[in-house]
Amino acid sequence: MLTGVRIVFLGGDARQLEVIRKCVELDATVSAAGFDKWETPSPGVSLEQLTVELLSNADVLVLPTVGCDDEGNISALFSSERLTILEEHFTALPSDCLVYTGMAKSYLRGMCTKHSLKLIELLNRDDVAIYNSIPTAEGALVMAIQNTDFTIHSSKSMVLGLGRTGFTMARSLQGLGAIVKVGVRKQEHYARAEEMGWKPFMTNELLLHVPDVDLIFNTIPSMIITAQVLSRLAPHCVIIDLASAPGGCDFRYAEKRGIKAMLAPGLPGIVAPKSAGIIMAKALVQSISDEALIKGDE
Repeated sequence: MLTGVRIVFLGGDARQLEVIRKCVELDATVSAAGFDKWETPSPGVSLEQLTVELLSNADVLVLPTVGCDDEGNISALFSSERLTILEEHFTALPSDCLVYTGMAKSYLRGMCTKHSLKLIELLNRDDVAIYNSIPTAEGALVMAIQNTDFTIHSSKSMVLGLGRTGFTMARSLQGLGAIVKVGVRKQEHYARAEEMGWKPFMTNELLLHVPDVDLIFNTIPSMIITAQVLSRLAPHCVIIDLASAPGGCDFRYAEKRGIKAMLAPGLPGIVAPKSAGIIMAKALVQSISDEALIKGDE
């Protein structure tokens, strides 16, 4: 239970609505700014404007999955007004306030450091990343189906990177009957891919493995699908880049070659916002509970 915990939410999309509902259900005192267009707000939520006074009593501040940009602007899908968190707002937060987001950019990190606030990035948690890999893979498969004229079954599909998203992506493709190649950078990932029945290779040999590929799903957040790689792809190959922006593909050269390449970060919030919100809600509640236990032990 979160009885007595004062939580302030600033902006967000449909995922945030699920997180808010969960916190209310667990008896937290919940205020939310940037939700003036929320048509059916949850009972028990106090809809507010972003002010110094609102933040001055917060135990927990929750920002959207991508906290804010480098000017402090917060994405607020359910607001008709711009939502911007300024230094005066960080100054108003109590010193023991916990600041949550999915992943933080430099502005948010810098402000939290300057004001000695604990910043917790939920997407860094293994459990969140693993759960999020499910809607990510499902969304990527939808994109592949919509942008090809062949079946995934029997296609030659390549996954670059065997982290949490890459593993789920490769397993999903395998389940649909694709011939799965996996590009890895670690020997233990090579062994795991082989054990799973995939066709592994080291990414430094990527050029040798791309000429006959129908689909590429990239999860590596650095330039790996270079112009040189693109020059060896078949014209019908479709690339779906799941890495964080700006991705790992030379999109300019792909367009020049007429190869369909799409950057698709944040798929959980697009294709399955309810499920993605529940995942974030569970992680947030668990983290708040853990932090309370830590404080209680000190």
